[in-house]
Amino acid sequence: LQRRPGESELHRPHRPRLFAAHAAGRMRAVVDAEERARTLDLIRRICLGLPETSERLSHGAPTFFVRGKRSFVMVLTDHHGDGRFAIWCAAPEGMQRLLVEADPERFFVPPYVGHRAWLGFRLDLGFAPDELAGMLEDAYAVVAPKKLVEAAARAGAAPVP
Repeated sequence: LQRRPGESELHRPHRPRLFAAHAAGRMRAVVDAEERARTLDLIRRICLGLPETSERLSHGAPTFFVRGKRSFVMVLTDHHGDGRFAIWCAAPEGMQRLLVEADPERFFVPPYVGHRAWLGFRLDLGFAPDELAGMLEDAYAVVAPKKLVEAAARAGAAPVP
């Protein structure tokens, strides 16, 4: 990515490189493999910085768990051809509806887990790292036991790179 005037190398806002793909009669935004790897690395640093978290594949997607049992975030690429690079995450009560109604381009009700108030967030349309960190920390707080959430709060949660 090219730096814009006034941007330092360390403080460049996240702007994913996109290319258009035509499928099923519509254009889709798809992030290249290098950008997906950088974004997944950021997600890993945030999620694995929270107390007692782990990562493993679940249904073929990188998924983050609390105490190895309860998932709180999944990272999906072109799930069943939907053209999205996105996370599906647990969300606080009422948040799914609020965000999907406010910005349906970026937020969506994910299949399979949407009925449990999980939220879909498109990473391929760009995001601020602190926005992503906030969603991941909220997802953790929804799923994790109260003592772990308190420990994360005392530790200052996960630092955003």
